[in-house]
Amino acid sequence: MGRYRARDLILPPSLLSLARLPLSAAFVLALDHPWLALGVLALAGATDIVDGWWARRYDQVTATGAVLDPITDKIFVLTVVLTLIASSRLDLWAIVLLATREIGEAPLVLWWALSHRKRRALVEQPMANVPGKVATVLQFATIAHALFRGPHTDRLLLATAVAGGLAAVSYWVRDLRAYRG
Repeated sequence: MGRYRARDLILPPSLLSLARLPLSAAFVLALDHPWLALGVLALAGATDIVDGWWARRYDQVTATGAVLDPITDKIFVLTVVLTLIASSRLDLWAIVLLATREIGEAPLVLWWALSHRKRRALVEQPMANVPGKVATVLQFATIAHALFRGPHTDRLLLATAVAGGLAAVSYWVRDLRAYRG
């Protein structure tokens, strides 16, 4: 337990996480059709929800999946945000606001990837993080709003940054408590 295994990549939760990689490319291709791009966004969101649920429900939580999921999340979000910036739907500064959680969480993801002890703890104690889920919902809402060039995108960006900051802090607090205990 707590070790990376290639065979874990073919478990349904890992395949759902990996599905976000081609979905990021699909988002880029669908950008000129906002409803289609929104569908791709919703599908990616669904994979993010279902992969964790499936892993916990069917006892398929693995070290590989625990690291793979946040990495594919970050690749998807980065691809979407860069695409929206390139198409002038978001300003360049929006990347920092949308990625507040990811920026704050990046050192933890590296720690998870490099620490056998941490991977084992993630497998033994998988925990959803409510602030993280709120930040994800706000990220998706902000991106959907930007797709349609909505008038309140700046307000949603700010709310996303606040929620992302709170989520990053909660991840750090949780992990540091677990590390000490």
